[in-house]
Amino acid sequence: MAAHTTAPAAVSSLLARYRTVRAATLAFTAPLSPEDMMVQSCPEASPVKWHLAHTTWFFETFVLTPYSPAYKPFHKDFHWLFNSYYNSLGDMPAKNLRSSFSRPPLDDILAYRAHVDRSIAKLLESELGTNEFDILSRITLGLEHEQQHLELAATDIKHALFTNPLHPAYNVSENPGAPSQSASSIEVGFTKFSGGLVNIGTTPDPTDPHAFAFDNETPQHKVFLQPFELASRLVTVRDYLAFINDNGYTRPELWLSEGWTTNCAEKWQAPLYWNRTDATPSGWVIFTLAGFKCLDELADTPVCHLSFFEADAFARWSGCRLPTEFEWEHATLQVLSSPTANMLETGNLHPTPTPLSSFAGGGGPASALSLQQMYGDVWEWTASPYTGYPGYKPLPGALGEYNGKFMSSQIILRGGSCVTPAAHIRPTYRNFFHPATRWQFSGLRLARNP
Repeated sequence: MAAHTTAPAAVSSLLARYRTVRAATLAFTAPLSPEDMMVQSCPEASPVKWHLAHTTWFFETFVLTPYSPAYKPFHKDFHWLFNSYYNSLGDMPAKNLRSSFSRPPLDDILAYRAHVDRSIAKLLESELGTNEFDILSRITLGLEHEQQHLELAATDIKHALFTNPLHPAYNVSENPGAPSQSASSIEVGFTKFSGGLVNIGTTPDPTDPHAFAFDNETPQHKVFLQPFELASRLVTVRDYLAFINDNGYTRPELWLSEGWTTNCAEKWQAPLYWNRTDATPSGWVIFTLAGFKCLDELADTPVCHLSFFEADAFARWSGCRLPTEFEWEHATLQVLSSPTANMLETGNLHPTPTPLSSFAGGGGPASALSLQQMYGDVWEWTASPYTGYPGYKPLPGALGEYNGKFMSSQIILRGGSCVTPAAHIRPTYRNFFHPATRWQFSGLRLARNP
């Protein structure tokens, strides 16, 4: 069998990353009980136990089964039991039944993970031969997939804990109100961009299995932008409360038609996780992964758990609009990413205010200080529908179902959130959800025409 064509150090680095990413998932789930991991509290969510199994299934199905002849599956039924939506691979249980999987028990799922982890390590420590590029590429894709599901586990367990009548906290040490002094309470500034013909997306080096981007980020192509302005900071809880107090939820002129219909049907009065109370000056409390917090304590944090419809209505109320995904990407590439972005590794697990010391609002040329929190805190809704770029080609085979089949009735979000792993985000990353979705850490940044 042929020796590695990839440098051994690069293969060792991938194995180290594999172990780090897999360990991060287990570290996040460690505070949860087996009962916690069984809950599926809304149609969009999945039980945490299912996330632990499905991410393992991905490596077994797409790496070990086709490329490791000596591999023995952990359980013959796991191939279909933990399939999510890959129809070309066969049947799978309906998503709404995932919470009924009391068997296999959690111990078996953890043993399944360990079994696959050992097999991946054994595969990478062997000589990979002519399949080396495909193996390394698929493991890299599997790690990005695992990080996606780690974030989903965080959003799913938050909803599960919120719907529990006791409203238990995941993390009692979380302090989403810090720092107390922020720039978010002062008037927002706007940074001007001249527009023009810009590069959007990416085309990874086809000879480098570690040069990763999801297929929906490709290929790089040209887009013409009109001049635009982008808000220097995210919309905050304080900002959004003003919208609520101005009867934003009862004014149809602010809403898209489908948004107004959804708003009325769902009887929305505020973002998800806001509850009315007489016990606080503002009249609201907000549920976080640390339990309920007074809105007043969180007033200068970015507002989150908004649908696209709510974000769009707020933008109209503000006399602004949502940015396109192309404006967002171009603007992000013009500024330096913050080394202190509030992402999963900070442990905050909730958006934090923009520190006053790092704020530089107003117009003028783009600089490292002119746009804050472009990464982390909240996924930013854009005005762009989720479609393929010019020349888009899905991955071959079953992996082509990963992204392309969802390019209908979805809206793009950019930038990552406070529960996104830091190594997972990049300027070209395209998240997407149905416009009524609220259980994600989703918020907004305003844009306007000059």
